[in-house]
Amino acid sequence: MTDLPKDARAVVIGGGIVGCSTAYHLGKLGWTDTIVLERAKLTSGSTWHAAGLVGQLRTSANITQLLGNSVRLYDRLEAETGLATGWKMNGGLRLACTADRWTEVRRQATTAHSFGLEMHLLTPKEAQELWPLMDVSDVVGAAYLPTDGQANPSDITQALAKGARMTGVRFYEDTPVTAILIEGGRIRGVVTPRGTIACEIVVNCAGQWAREVGRLAGVNVPLVSVQHQYLITERIDGVTPDLPTLRDPDRLTYYKEEVGGLVMGGYEPNPIAWAVDGIPEGFTFALLNSDWDHFSPTMELALGRVPALAHAGIKELINGPESFTPDGNFILGEAPEQRGFFVGAGFNAFGIASGGGAGMALAEWIVAGEPPFDLWPVDIRRFGRPHFDTDWIRTRTLELYGKHYTIAWPGEEHESGRPCRRSPLYDRLKAAGAAFGEKLGWERPNWFADLSAGEEPRDVYGFGRQNWFEAVGREHRATREAVTVFDQSSFAKFLVIGPDAEAALSWICANDVTRPPGRLVYTQMLNARGGIECDLTVARLAADRYYIVTGTGFATHDLDWIRRNIPAGLNVQAVDVTSAYGTLSVMGPNSRELLSRLTREDLSNASFPFGTVREIGVAGAPVLALRITYVGELGWELHLPSEYVVNVYEALIAHGGDLGLRPAGYRAIESLRLEKGYRAWGSDIGPDHTPLEAGLGWAVKLKSNQPFLGREALDRQRRGPLKKLLAGFAVDPKVVLLGRETIYRNGERVGWLTSGGYGYTVGRSIGYGYVRNGAGVDRAYVEAGSYELEVATERVAAEVFLEPLYDPQMIRVKA
Repeated sequence: MTDLPKDARAVVIGGGIVGCSTAYHLGKLGWTDTIVLERAKLTSGSTWHAAGLVGQLRTSANITQLLGNSVRLYDRLEAETGLATGWKMNGGLRLACTADRWTEVRRQATTAHSFGLEMHLLTPKEAQELWPLMDVSDVVGAAYLPTDGQANPSDITQALAKGARMTGVRFYEDTPVTAILIEGGRIRGVVTPRGTIACEIVVNCAGQWAREVGRLAGVNVPLVSVQHQYLITERIDGVTPDLPTLRDPDRLTYYKEEVGGLVMGGYEPNPIAWAVDGIPEGFTFALLNSDWDHFSPTMELALGRVPALAHAGIKELINGPESFTPDGNFILGEAPEQRGFFVGAGFNAFGIASGGGAGMALAEWIVAGEPPFDLWPVDIRRFGRPHFDTDWIRTRTLELYGKHYTIAWPGEEHESGRPCRRSPLYDRLKAAGAAFGEKLGWERPNWFADLSAGEEPRDVYGFGRQNWFEAVGREHRATREAVTVFDQSSFAKFLVIGPDAEAALSWICANDVTRPPGRLVYTQMLNARGGIECDLTVARLAADRYYIVTGTGFATHDLDWIRRNIPAGLNVQAVDVTSAYGTLSVMGPNSRELLSRLTREDLSNASFPFGTVREIGVAGAPVLALRITYVGELGWELHLPSEYVVNVYEALIAHGGDLGLRPAGYRAIESLRLEKGYRAWGSDIGPDHTPLEAGLGWAVKLKSNQPFLGREALDRQRRGPLKKLLAGFAVDPKVVLLGRETIYRNGERVGWLTSGGYGYTVGRSIGYGYVRNGAGVDRAYVEAGSYELEVATERVAAEVFLEPLYDPQMIRVKA
């Protein structure tokens, strides 16, 4: 057995498709002294028994692009390495058998058009011509993606491994990693039974074992194993090598051709977890016992679609466990707990489709220190406190597995593992008719039912206006005309403290935070390319103390960004204080009057102007009051120790009745912010968008001489024409905008909506998206165009705007 080298630039743990793809791309990028360690043999985990379908369309443009990278790699890999891959671009069909499913497919077709992916809508007869074996008597329509395909998982992995070796990357099988050496907060090496390899970069591509490997470095990798079954038939007359892959979500099944027969599998609604107490030692090239009883409902559904299966010989029913995650997306990126430890795992049974692109993205992330483009939907930092409990992860993951082929309804909430994190007001809000949603484990009121009128606080999903539409309108109008209170205790909250706090945040923040204590600053934090990594509020409390507020779902990401970008040598700490403080947002033209009934403090505009923060007493509680708004009305965020939240809320309710006070939820916040043109990170803005492109240049200190992260990129960008600019679009109120609808300017596709919804005050459907043009985009270019939006494959006229639709009396917002 060959001796292990003593050191390496990077060690990749895991010899499945993702590990081999990452090593391949690292080698291509010049990291030829990379080593891959596999505990058994290449592909011996779950890669070897994967079904091998390669689809591309996802709800994110960048993840769709990443999957397209897989296709382009697989297209050339056999010629490059001389090894067969089994790759063929035979196209992919997706069926719709109900009116709702057909609406979903039509919206998916528009998403594909937005992202530049070729997708055609077919009649049942046209679909049958491509797939003659199927019964289409219940089919409403179908979608066809000609560049989808299929591959042989083991062959394509071996080809990637050979391609990596051709660059100098070395592979060592039968070499499990038993420990990871960490000294001074840095990775120093990996330990194996064959010796220790010194390194500073470890890449965890260990598949089902990734959670266990993560623990070796103190890193949380939220995934669990779930049984997944599919069968392989003998040859079937009429099955040809060019048969497209087929997904039949209404029957929960998928199909691909294999040696003249079919592979058929599905995603049953009652999945079975595996390895609850840990993966058995020596589980290599192994399968679980076939479970025909559990598979039989899937088989019955398949027989209705492909009658020939009734007479086909069955070679094998494969039961192979795979790793799944609690939100159905895979996991990429550098772990927030440990610098130099990267993860590529949890591929939810589409590892073959994702493997090529995921390996590319992960390798570029390692080499450049940042991802090649915004990968937030799969970023490991999207997880948080609930994801440390394996039982909670498993409960939620099984729900997501069971929903793999169900319709993805707009605004759909998951039900498992709830409630998990509750604010002190949970029971009171529930009694008041709250319909809760969940974000990072937090129960948050989405809207309030009128219990006295017999409304039920539950969502009824659909693609039209849903059952909560009128209730949200009540809350929206109350915010514009009277006063509302929002429980936003789930806000992520940080303290940045220390004698060098100002110096650190001055570098990290794009806006000027060198304001005196008592001032608020809305700011972005940028990457070196000028892209927006964080979008948050910074309140200066003292010379050495700042209080930062950001969105619920960004707690892990934003804290990690702050910590990793504090310049070396500065004496400053960033601490998560989310659980210590509740937040009540009191918003609306009557908010000053309401709060004045509960405090002796002067809340006049002269004494407490917009953009300031003060500690005041409210109903006996010490409150940090932030004069700021995300809804476009006069209001305050009240941040207070959690033990006071109930008292203050009860006092607000007791004193606000004659002022029209209502409790309100997050869906009203969304409609209100759309009217005001406030940006949402993760949709309207993110690492691929600069403040100049997003219309946020006013929040950047470019007129000062202060250096900050991303400044050089913005200085370069403002010297030339922008390539894209965020604009708003308003359409007929009957049109439902959800985001990802295609933007057409003068008949040409120029982008897609990043977010969409309805504005109750203006009575229009509203969306935001970037207008793109390689030759340059400015205000005049945007306003000179004539616009349409493609919604579920149909074009509708749209009015473009660059100023907020709701902007009647700005005096009311700031006075």
